[in-house]
Amino acid sequence: MGGQLQFIQLEVMVVALGLFVLLADLFLSESTRRSLGYIAAGALGLVFLLSFRGGYTDLADGEAFGGIYRLDGLALFFKRFFLLTAIFVLVFSVDFASRLRSGVSEYLAFILFALSGMMFVSSANDFSLLFVSIELITVTFYILVSFQRHRMHSLEAGVKYLILGAVSSAFLVYGIALVFGEAGSLKFDVIRDAHAGLLGSNVFLFGMLFVFAGLAFKIAAFPFQVWAPDVYQGAPTPTTTFLAVGSKAAGFVLLIRLFGSVVPELTEQWTGMLMVVAALTILYGNLCALPQRNLKRLLAYSGIANAGYLLMGIVAQSGDGTAAILYYLAGYLFTLVAAFMIINLVTRDGEDEDISYLAGLNKRSPFLAFTLALAAVSLAGIPPLAGFFGKFLLVKSVAAKAFGDAGYFALLAVAVFGVVVSIYYYFGIIRAIYWSKNAPVETPVTIAWPTRIVLGLCVAAILYLGLLPNKPINWANAAAKIEAVAR
Repeated sequence: MGGQLQFIQLEVMVVALGLFVLLADLFLSESTRRSLGYIAAGALGLVFLLSFRGGYTDLADGEAFGGIYRLDGLALFFKRFFLLTAIFVLVFSVDFASRLRSGVSEYLAFILFALSGMMFVSSANDFSLLFVSIELITVTFYILVSFQRHRMHSLEAGVKYLILGAVSSAFLVYGIALVFGEAGSLKFDVIRDAHAGLLGSNVFLFGMLFVFAGLAFKIAAFPFQVWAPDVYQGAPTPTTTFLAVGSKAAGFVLLIRLFGSVVPELTEQWTGMLMVVAALTILYGNLCALPQRNLKRLLAYSGIANAGYLLMGIVAQSGDGTAAILYYLAGYLFTLVAAFMIINLVTRDGEDEDISYLAGLNKRSPFLAFTLALAAVSLAGIPPLAGFFGKFLLVKSVAAKAFGDAGYFALLAVAVFGVVVSIYYYFGIIRAIYWSKNAPVETPVTIAWPTRIVLGLCVAAILYLGLLPNKPINWANAAAKIEAVAR
């Protein structure tokens, strides 16, 4: 057992840190509790560094607990991705703490517990661990979304997420039950070996379809995206950030494992359906974002569209497609963290995140204006930033299989159309920052130094991923190739 516990040492550290934050609340004054966010972020930074330690990375490509937990290159990539996301969100939460009337320590602890679920998801090699990990993420987000109980928008978002999240969980567990009933096992390895013979079973096919529906909810893919705009708008902004980045990435690591490695022949059969879902997700997200004035709702519809782009990597059914997903998510992390942090700083009342609040930002804080403009340009897919190369790699992975199949060409056309549409609403943000004449507030924006550091790191990462993409692409390819070996 001791040897197997080495595999989950990072997860154990995260859970222990969450419990420490809860206990520390008993001994600290209210003003001091807010600094727990910085302490927790620093501790997660140490956990992040430990993930590169030789004693831990030597365990790569190994399994534990009877094969239900797998540690490989893909799992390591996503564990580090989730840790980095949580570090940024915890720093973000300190700025937001003044808007929480109570329970700051509990808020930080739930972020850490959600993080532990995401880290377990990245190593799930069995449907039982998959479901428990997903539910750990979902249940903690039920609380995080509605944490500002004094705000009607937050309560409404929490109720909607609870109801729709319960429906998605029902789809997921019912699908798992059907797969287990037909395959006789919950282990991915067993299902992978037997799935060619299961393709003729309608029970198995319906089971996998329900599983896909449950995961599609997590990534906000059409037609399971209806929760995203209201939840993004109503939830506390750090929660929205963690939900938009972490929960979406958790859904995609499971889609990569299941439909890229466990049932590749089924994925090939469902190529047409996946193309339609990806195309409709791109169209819905981009077209619905056009009339939005609320910044968080705009980014919610943008997130739906980005889920469609990411699904193109699943449609590609190749190591290049998987690598493109990983690269795109890396760029997406830094752009969204920067965007939501600045929205939080600019809209201090927390009730109205209208785009008009960005008017005159270039005078109030040139640094924030430049950072948000850079994030918007990257999200729009304009070269030479991270967002452009992410979309380019996804399009390239689909284009490699397009010749001879009109469906792939149609998907590529929709993707290009979506990029063109998105330029309009993303550049509406830039127009408000630099050219709007109706600035509601003229006072300078105060930025804490930890927040300034995080925003600086986001700017550096967006530029690095765009201008010097070779090493990041190689890292993504390495993780994708390790996953591909299992196919």
